[in-house]
Amino acid sequence: SSVRPIFAAMLRTVLIAAAVASASAFAPMVGFGRTATKARSATVSQLKMQGDFSDAVPFLKRPINLDGEYAGDVGFDPLGFSDVFDLRVLREAELKHGRFAMLAVLGFLVQEKYTLPFFPKLAPVDAHDYFVQQGGGSQIIFWISFVEIFGVVALFETLQGKREPGDFAFDPLGLAKDEATLEKYRVAEIKHSRLAMIAIGGFIHQYWVTKQTVFEQLGNFKSLS
Repeated sequence: SSVRPIFAAMLRTVLIAAAVASASAFAPMVGFGRTATKARSATVSQLKMQGDFSDAVPFLKRPINLDGEYAGDVGFDPLGFSDVFDLRVLREAELKHGRFAMLAVLGFLVQEKYTLPFFPKLAPVDAHDYFVQQGGGSQIIFWISFVEIFGVVALFETLQGKREPGDFAFDPLGLAKDEATLEKYRVAEIKHSRLAMIAIGGFIHQYWVTKQTVFEQLGNFKSLS
């Protein structure tokens, strides 16, 4: 019984952390953060010289706060979130959810082809429901809460100007060798993050509608009509 209050407290921590959009894992090295921002200043100036219309949606005005400072900024904000929220918080949230989505896409596809011997063979969506019923969801929330706590601390450091949004100095392979390479990986990461967020939603809704997994749908397409 003493475990329940602890779990409830940890669950509240997760909800608070999610509300402030903290981040975790996979970011370039901190040492390049500030210099990379300076290097992007030329791109910012060029973007402002192009006019007041969005590159992503040419018939809409470019939001004033989307000035090209961050990698992957093409002026797409039709709902005006950048006018309401701090852009650093939005980028932190986008990277966090994008990184989780990339992991989710990989896990979703692997689950279709391989399952550990001590787990039942289920479609990924059904596996989620099964393990939630078995208590696995509570365990995941409990442990993720610790990650979110560190994410909250990192977010405050971002707001204080001590780090770039999403930058956890995680580069064990030394890929960010110079500013040009760093900027290339920043753009690649945000593009793959956005694609993965769309993809994982498509995977799940496809299964709900057709009851086919991704590879099964590719091999034996089932029309909705």
